[in-house]
Amino acid sequence: MRSPLITVDNLCMDFNGTRVLKNINFEIGDGEVLGIIGRSGAGKTVLMHLMRGVEEPPTSGRIIYHVAACCGCEFIDVRSAATKPCPHCGGTLAPVDIDLWGGTDEILHRRLMVRTAIMFQRTFALYGNDRVIENVIHALDDVEYPEEKKINRAADLIDQVKLSHRMMHIARDLSGGEKQRVVLARQLAKEPFMLFADEPTGTLDPNTARLVHDMLKAAASANNMGMVVTSHFSQVIEDVATRAILLIDGQIAKIGEPRPVIDEFMRGHDDIETFEEIQLGDKMVVARDLIKRYISVDRGVVRAVNSVNFEVYTKEIFGIIGKSGAGKTTLSRIISGIIEPTSGEINIRIGEEWVDMTKPGVEERGRAKQYIGLLHQEYDLYPHRTVLDNLTDAIGLEFPKELAMRKAVVTLRMAGFTEEKSTEILNRMPAQLSEGERHRVALAQVLIHEPRLVILDEPTGTMDPITKIDVKHSIMHAREEMDETFIVVSHDMEFVRDICDRIALMRGGKIVQIGKTAEVLASLTEEERQVMSKPAA
Repeated sequence: MRSPLITVDNLCMDFNGTRVLKNINFEIGDGEVLGIIGRSGAGKTVLMHLMRGVEEPPTSGRIIYHVAACCGCEFIDVRSAATKPCPHCGGTLAPVDIDLWGGTDEILHRRLMVRTAIMFQRTFALYGNDRVIENVIHALDDVEYPEEKKINRAADLIDQVKLSHRMMHIARDLSGGEKQRVVLARQLAKEPFMLFADEPTGTLDPNTARLVHDMLKAAASANNMGMVVTSHFSQVIEDVATRAILLIDGQIAKIGEPRPVIDEFMRGHDDIETFEEIQLGDKMVVARDLIKRYISVDRGVVRAVNSVNFEVYTKEIFGIIGKSGAGKTTLSRIISGIIEPTSGEINIRIGEEWVDMTKPGVEERGRAKQYIGLLHQEYDLYPHRTVLDNLTDAIGLEFPKELAMRKAVVTLRMAGFTEEKSTEILNRMPAQLSEGERHRVALAQVLIHEPRLVILDEPTGTMDPITKIDVKHSIMHAREEMDETFIVVSHDMEFVRDICDRIALMRGGKIVQIGKTAEVLASLTEEERQVMSKPAA
């Protein structure tokens, strides 16, 4: 039986009069890895931040850390270390209970925070212009690690997260998965007894996500470190956690071994809705011999898009798939008019007329852009504006108040919210939403402009499996009811299989195959299947 490390006692949290955590009770044992799973908006991130001591205090309830504190220096360890000599000064470690939010002595509270660490969702928190090893050395500086041992310790931590081959790379030039592993190395530099990881792999491709999961599990084991991991992807919980909690609407619905908790999470959410077969319309997008070249100091001339040809039809859901670096995002930005091709043609039909997207001006590219909606993978919301404002006046749409609310609710429903939830979140700030909820608001921000063509760049990166079903349905309904045309750029093979009429497979800037979704997916290489397969729930 593990010694209790953290007790969460009757914890409640309110935002603007709405209770988002309701009477939460559980314990975490010394060295335990606890997974918290639930839909976007279930309260996972709020609970984790309260446990770490981040942001606002709870409305009621307590979080107690059962630790051992040194009488001679500021070192704190797990309770099972009590009566042992302090590894820093040789003093005695005595048992102590720290009430995290209950007016604990400020010095004791700070000592506790130094010995815990957190990896925030989508926030890499790196020194972007510094090298990988310099980023880790900065973290060692923060904990006043001995100067003479610092470089070797930094190298050991980089090796632990298997990034020795990127040690001298500039941090901003790393991939998302590599950045996340540098963040892990920086947190391990603190030698924490507890690490909090909030959706650590939600935006990564499946292969990279599995690698980071292995890193987290190995780090917990090698450092005798406890961990709390939140996710709405069951594979994260299954790969990393030894015990799991299911949160539904701010309440613990089930707690126990991961698999039964995951099964309960997915219960009753089979994708059984059917849609009528759509008769596609005339051609809407025609691209011929598109080329986009860049000049790179390291690689010379790079053809990000190389002699690409394709057509998209009205009411079609057209997919562009491929591994990271295949040229998908560059191509989507050319289609949307954000960047110009180096050469080639791309024409989009607006009404009965064709618009040449290679020509600037209000009668050419400018005319078409107002009818094209693009949701970037790295979307942004106005942090100090409500959801309603984010959907209306913050983006230059002027509606009377009553009409604005009605239009916002209708559009949020298209983005995957229920009508009740849509109404509930209108006056919330983005910070009061989960990451998945913010993603759907960003999608609604695109749809409220009533575009004729919607381009979605990695639309499912931060969505739980249930929300992905909701968004799939919202896209299908938008196509059926509003004659919308979609281009979906993704490496989520399951999502494009379920939603796209046709797909184009890109490799090295070229479209190597285009056709019916099932036929193109059947031609993927084994490596592409590994990279583009989201783990099943």
